[in-house]
Amino acid sequence: MDEKRKFTSEMVDDYSEKLLIGLTPEENKMVLDEFENIDKNFRVFEKIEGLSEVEPMSWCLDRTIDDLREDEVEESIPIEELLKNSDRTTDREIEVPKVVE
Repeated sequence: MDEKRKFTSEMVDDYSEKLLIGLTPEENKMVLDEFENIDKNFRVFEKIEGLSEVEPMSWCLDRTIDDLREDEVEESIPIEELLKNSDRTTDREIEVPKVVE
């Protein structure tokens, strides 16, 4: 990214305020460092010869061969039997520990 388009500390602060997340000075520096890493990675792409002639893909896999099986109706396991495997349940739901604070 040229210097005219480089992210600044003020830009990061402005965007964080608009997103209502606010950042500490340390977090602001971390974001700027990440943008610098992203910028370095994009500069690598600029060095690849003939890249502009490559047609972008809309799917990462070859979609010309579809070996899909036919749908077959199968008997489902009763929910009560499945819930027997859990230590903690509420009605028809399994209780899990909170992982995000």
